Amino acid sequence: MEGDRASPRKAKRQARPAAGETETLNFKVTGEFKREFKGYAVGRGVTMVDLLKEGFELSKKKHRGGSGAA
Repeated sequence: MEGDRASPRKAKRQARPAAGETETLNFKVTGEFKREFKGYAVGRGVTMVDLLKEGFELSKKKHRGGSGAA
């Protein structure tokens, strides 16, 4: 039956990437925030991903937590 098979989208969500592989992180922000964030990254000569990682590390240090465990 067609309804019994998992959709490719669902199957993709169930698969875990190997350690070190990248995954997509999706969330919505305002257009203004996106333009400012991207412009800041370009101005510093870094990727948006690297800027996000740097900000996350700084936030964890500031709040003295964030073991990374979910």
